[in-house]
Amino acid sequence: MNRASGPARGVITKIGHPPSALRWWVLLVLAASIALVFVVRTSVASTGNAPRLFELFDLFTTGAAAVILLIGFRSLTHHDWGIGIGIGLLIGLTLPLATLFNPYPLLDRVQGVIPEAIVRGTITTVTALGGLVIMRWGGPVRVQLALKQWRRALIGFIFGAVVGMPLAVLNAYANAWTQGQVFVWQSILAAALDAFQPAIVEEVISRLALLGVLWLILRPFWPERQAVWLAAGLALLIHTYGHYSDLFVTQPIVALVMGALLGLLWGVPITLLALRRDLEAAIGFHWAQDFARFVVGL
Repeated sequence: MNRASGPARGVITKIGHPPSALRWWVLLVLAASIALVFVVRTSVASTGNAPRLFELFDLFTTGAAAVILLIGFRSLTHHDWGIGIGIGLLIGLTLPLATLFNPYPLLDRVQGVIPEAIVRGTITTVTALGGLVIMRWGGPVRVQLALKQWRRALIGFIFGAVVGMPLAVLNAYANAWTQGQVFVWQSILAAALDAFQPAIVEEVISRLALLGVLWLILRPFWPERQAVWLAAGLALLIHTYGHYSDLFVTQPIVALVMGALLGLLWGVPITLLALRRDLEAAIGFHWAQDFARFVVGL
């Protein structure tokens, strides 16, 4: 698996040859901790207000990325800083222009488009920079823009969008059917531009930063390839099931089944794109899903 090398690669070291039992205990504790968040949050939400699942994991990822950035900022090139800050500015400056995309107010406390733009832009910047530090440490997800591979970045995005478009059409029809809605055609340009908001933010947080953080935790205990795929699987499950905050409260079995199905159909392809190609391909795949939804008014 191709990886970007960097000046701080030596920071990540293995703990000799850890016993097999130890590596399984590490994985078990990590998976149990993740599951505990779902269980506790759902329990609290059944009796009162609670943060959405994806908000909890996004905030954790942002905090972890901030710590990693503080520790490893010297690993970043000037170009890396420009890419990370530029992505955050792009998200923050374009959110007020969005007409078809309306994000949930963070923790139901951040109200108003300008505060939301500042918060989303800041979170995206921190997770992007933390994720780029992990990339420079030999992490599993490449960012072609940070590697100055502009052509590859564009090709990756287009490839991901093309691969994702058939599933995007299926997703649009499935959403219309499950929500009992009909297609209401919207501006193609508005849908195309607004789709970058969730595509970039969610893939930077989930596929670049969160997957990278999980890889850092598992890497000292597991062989390289296994650590990558275990981290990718956990990140996939978190991102997929994080969308079902309300459904876990009302119909937990349905949430588990739907999450498994959607994770298989949509989560696996986007994860493979991120690992086998680059982050830009994953963003392209995600962009196609939201473009198809927005353009038909869903």
